[in-house]
Amino acid sequence: MNSDGAIIGIFAIAIIVGVMIGLIPIIFYLLTLQKTLNEVSPENRQMPPGQVWLILIPIFGMVWAFIVVNRIADSLKAEFAKRNVPIDEDRPGYSIGLTYCILYCCSIIPILGGLAAIGGLVCWIIYWVKIAGYKTKLEQTKLA
Repeated sequence: MNSDGAIIGIFAIAIIVGVMIGLIPIIFYLLTLQKTLNEVSPENRQMPPGQVWLILIPIFGMVWAFIVVNRIADSLKAEFAKRNVPIDEDRPGYSIGLTYCILYCCSIIPILGGLAAIGGLVCWIIYWVKIAGYKTKLEQTKLA
């Protein structure tokens, strides 16, 4: 192998490792969403828990994220109402989830994209933490 081939090989390996490391938080995020939907009774679920994984599909996932945020918010709203658990939002997690989705889509805009990406990352983390909190609240208020 010549030196150009070695450099290309190292570069390819670095890209693969980078993608794999980048997928780790996304996998844990999607597991949180799936587990949250699993805590919602089937009659209140607006989508099957396994469908959150469709976010991983390139391009389609950008659109699907909006649908997931919407359906999780409606599922949580119905479940908390059924359990008579007070919540601080009309549609749990919807506002920050929608914001993360919009900023994520805006991240492809030249020049402004970098700022949108940073804002989207911050909102994504806030949404993730908020949904994890709702999952915990559901676990603590299980119906008999």
